[in-house]
Amino acid sequence: MANKSLFGSLFGKLLPTADAVNEAGGRAYSLTPKQALAQYAATGCLNSTFYATAQEQLDAALELAQKNEPEFVAKVALYAREQGFMKDMPALLTAALSVLSPGLMAEIFDRVIDNPKMLRNFVQIMRSGTVGRKSLGTLPKRMIQQWLEARSDEAIFRASVGNSPSLADIIKMTHPKPQTASRKALYAYLIGKDYGEADLPECVRDYERFKLNPAAYLKSELPNVPMEMLTGLKLEKRQWKQLARKASWQQLRMNLNTFARHGAFTDGAVAAEVARKLRDPELIEKAKAFPYQLMIAYTMASEDVPRNVKEALQDAMEIAIGRVPCVAGKVWVFPDVSGSMRSPITGHRKGSTTAVQCIDVAALVAAAFVRRNIEANVMPFSDGIVPANLNPRDTVLSNAKVLASLPSGGTNCSAPLRYLNERSVRADLVVYVSDNESWVDSLRSKVGVTETMREWERFKQRNPKAKLVCLDLVPSGTTQALDRKDILNIGGFSDAVFKTIAEFAEGTLTSDHWVGEIEKMSI
Repeated sequence: MANKSLFGSLFGKLLPTADAVNEAGGRAYSLTPKQALAQYAATGCLNSTFYATAQEQLDAALELAQKNEPEFVAKVALYAREQGFMKDMPALLTAALSVLSPGLMAEIFDRVIDNPKMLRNFVQIMRSGTVGRKSLGTLPKRMIQQWLEARSDEAIFRASVGNSPSLADIIKMTHPKPQTASRKALYAYLIGKDYGEADLPECVRDYERFKLNPAAYLKSELPNVPMEMLTGLKLEKRQWKQLARKASWQQLRMNLNTFARHGAFTDGAVAAEVARKLRDPELIEKAKAFPYQLMIAYTMASEDVPRNVKEALQDAMEIAIGRVPCVAGKVWVFPDVSGSMRSPITGHRKGSTTAVQCIDVAALVAAAFVRRNIEANVMPFSDGIVPANLNPRDTVLSNAKVLASLPSGGTNCSAPLRYLNERSVRADLVVYVSDNESWVDSLRSKVGVTETMREWERFKQRNPKAKLVCLDLVPSGTTQALDRKDILNIGGFSDAVFKTIAEFAEGTLTSDHWVGEIEKMSI
């Protein structure tokens, strides 16, 4: 019989030695500069997390941008914006390119800075000195001028919603040259200078007349302006009902309590119409709705929001989850319920921290797998296994609530794999949903590898075709299991995560997914 203790020590030596310490102080593997930047881009998180401050996140992203070729940085910015629908990270990388490679910055500018919010992000980053300059500079200023010139008067007026900086601030910084009398009057109107009222675009004149006396327009349509331009005015209940009827899907989801507070739902017909829009599959798809956005909208809806509207949010959740692909074979999902998972999924932001926690997303992923995959099992963990039973017939929201309410502790990523190994459990796919900051198992490890990698190798001996996915909700440049043919590391969370996992399980996706997809981007 083989000497088990000898085999155990040799077994550890065959695995790659951990070369990093994660933010929790545990043993880990460092990602390559390309892998790390790709994962940062996938999250778009530049705010304080449980383990890292916003400044540390920012410094890490900029350091990685310096370590990679400018062309790859440009592709990451494009991927983060066009595929990941991120805001902060693509704006930051575009600003960094103004120093690293101004020509590449100009080439990708219009594709990354594709709406007013992105423009404000870019200017804010440039003016902050974060990327090494506090002035816009000639080329960035010219790109902004061209951005303004390419848009209609109405588009510029609608873009004036928002601050820090406002569009008026940007106009003052860049001094765009108006080509028409209406554009000249519009710029003057926005920056508070004298203008000829007759020269203002019609949409601006309509809005200004409405502002003077909203009550005089009770029997007419509201001005065709962004919702944010109207909500600060003294609208009558009838006008709030109009606003609810014309609101977009995302505006409805984000403002249910506001509409309820102003009496829009006292009309049953309005509530029914809003409910119909919220559960409309085409509108859900068009809005690119994140399942956890629906979950938090349902959780945060006040008692004044009608029951049929709240139920529509649950229906919308089930529709969104319906796009989750099925995975062949036996699946185990390990949601991390440790204390650090109680931090906001997008980090701490002064005055605007999201109510969605990392554990909510972990619970959501687990609940979605249970719903869509008949052979899926869920095993929550913290410093050890945390027993929980999920009913596949329950709604995703119900199961997510069960998991999110479990007791927490430290982080021991190897615990669930060790549990399966001790019981000789077989499986085809294992999925971790965690912040990947394992430290408890590092305290007792006697070999220079992570315990997660060690336990996975033992698991592979019994399940040679099995695959491992480590979904890191808050990437920090390290991992508990190195990428290879049977291991995939995913950074961040979006609707694309489920499809990515399914493709990897089916063998149609390489382990170096993010880098490979980014390399395919054309500039």
